[in-house]
Amino acid sequence: MLFLRQTLTVMMKDLRSELRTKEAVNASLSFALVILILFSFAFDPTSETTREIAGGLLWLVFAFAGVLVLNRSFARELPNDCLEALISSPVPGAALFLGKALANYVLLVAMEAACLPVFGVFYNVTWYSQPGQLAMVLLLATWGVTVVGTVFSALTVNLSLREVMLPMLVYPVLIPCLMAAMQLTTTLIAGEAIVGDQMAWLRLIIGFDIIFTSLAVLLIDTVLIG
Repeated sequence: MLFLRQTLTVMMKDLRSELRTKEAVNASLSFALVILILFSFAFDPTSETTREIAGGLLWLVFAFAGVLVLNRSFARELPNDCLEALISSPVPGAALFLGKALANYVLLVAMEAACLPVFGVFYNVTWYSQPGQLAMVLLLATWGVTVVGTVFSALTVNLSLREVMLPMLVYPVLIPCLMAAMQLTTTLIAGEAIVGDQMAWLRLIIGFDIIFTSLAVLLIDTVLIG
């Protein structure tokens, strides 16, 4: 219970801090909407090819915009040596990591939920034909992005070029998760359910989440303390 309380305390602290300034939320949401709109002019929304790659375009936008949120996760603790105070506090590294990851997760899911209606309008797709399975894929894949991004945010927080290094480190690791999310999202946007061979992609996302969450919890003390 103490671990859970510490995790939730860190999460609520980060959410309150972000909602007070809205730096990452405004930047990521604006970036995502602009890229979605620009892509809609680059591709013909009525063509069959655009519908086939719609899921890929959507997750590319989510991945690029998500980094803006993840980059702020530990960077907001740098002023006044707040990060050192958090590391020195009695809060375990795993609770600190999970609290920040959950806060990032809430912000990313909110950003994605705001983008979906815009995506449906500009790309002329019925994205809500399989709402339950689409929500499941979004939640599972977003958690994978959040876990990996939060770990590397901690790893690069003291680098002067962390805005450049974070995407370079995160995107190669996320390739399996993003590939699976793109495949499944494209299928669901087409109005088809996840059955048969598509289940392999879903199992890939679940396995990715389990493996990287476990590794992050085990190694976060080494990442934070060095």
